[in-house]
Amino acid sequence: MNKSSAKQWRGIFPPMVTPLRDRDTLDVAGVERLIEHILAGGVQGLFILGSTGEAPSLSYRLRRELIERTCRQVAGRAPVLVGITDTAFVESINLARVAATAGAQALVLAAPYYFPAGQPELLEYLQHIAPELPLPLFLYNMPANTKLAFEPVTVRRAMEVPGIVGLKDSSGNMIYFHQLISLLPPPDWTLLIGPEELLAEAVLVGGHGGVCGGANICPKLYVDLYEAAAARKMESVATLHQQVIRLASRIYQVGHHGSSVIKGIKCALACLGICDDFMAEPFHRFRSEQRAEVQGHLEALGITRFVG
Repeated sequence: MNKSSAKQWRGIFPPMVTPLRDRDTLDVAGVERLIEHILAGGVQGLFILGSTGEAPSLSYRLRRELIERTCRQVAGRAPVLVGITDTAFVESINLARVAATAGAQALVLAAPYYFPAGQPELLEYLQHIAPELPLPLFLYNMPANTKLAFEPVTVRRAMEVPGIVGLKDSSGNMIYFHQLISLLPPPDWTLLIGPEELLAEAVLVGGHGGVCGGANICPKLYVDLYEAAAARKMESVATLHQQVIRLASRIYQVGHHGSSVIKGIKCALACLGICDDFMAEPFHRFRSEQRAEVQGHLEALGITRFVG
């Protein structure tokens, strides 16, 4: 397994959307533009094949293609983290090997969904899979999607498993996040927050950065907020936090379903000319009425172009 430094995993790691042309075809030009746009924002890394990337809805073939194209284009300019979450143990390992061969730097794994595993079973699963993986592993706490959380006692035990280097928490539960902070054995482990509305608070209480969907659209905004919070520049934190809240409260509130966050991000990127906004089944892109609403929000927020 490749070794990594805890300092390597500090900052903003945008969960990249997966630009699609149709059900099983990447928007290749869109992938290239999006990667350059994100990297131009000064991010500390890039996370592909997460929830925002619609990973569970993508074929294994397409996932492999995205890994290979992303790693080839990033070309070592920033760490690439690859999601390997799957219901099949062997498929997670297979994808991890593809990621390592392609040149990724780390892996991200949520709890296997569908079967309701107990916490001792979940820990045993981690103890079994970690030695099989060729790269450092981040746990991904996403109970809204997996129906299974990494409870604090399980996380504490997971910290002792060689190869597991951190956790991304997308629960939105700050009591849980504070519990994890109290368990951290600094400086050996990394704790990242998912919901961008909580980024400033998470860093101020001891977290190490964020995996924020809005950083697909405005990566520099999230980098600036992270850096201000890490440096305890409270006036800047307040200003930048409000900008993040405005973006989230406008772009993510278009539509009526839980899929509206990903739809909103993809639609915004399409409005900016970065990539196609085709959605993997069972979802569909915003219709013209919602697209016009997103376009209006972007203009109101002063987001009118991309860097690339």
